Amino acid sequence: MAQYAVLIYAGDSAHRSDATAQDTAPHDRHAEELERSGALLAAYALTPRDLATSVRGDVVTDGPFVDAKEIVAGFYLLEAPDLDAALAIARLNPACRLGGGVEVRPVAGGGFVRHPAG
Repeated sequence: MAQYAVLIYAGDSAHRSDATAQDTAPHDRHAEELERSGALLAAYALTPRDLATSVRGDVVTDGPFVDAKEIVAGFYLLEAPDLDAALAIARLNPACRLGGGVEVRPVAGGGFVRHPAG
């Protein structure tokens, strides 16, 4: 089966330091549903935009790479038979109902180089 990266775009991360269980609940439920379906391979929530650092050439700046209304707040990797199935899964992401959206891209290759420590 093919693998697809789903990039989550939102105003900021739902997993900010002052987030409540109510703030993260829709995202947690969605992750649990994907895990139960067997489609979810990996998922990562990113920290808020004010913790981002960008590098372009030799220039290092605070903040996200692009100054935009929405940032990449997280991403996950799923397995689906084809793009239509991946889009149907991605459409269920809470960001799509909460003012943000997702981008779905086929994965060209890659995988773990090593498993994270810890």
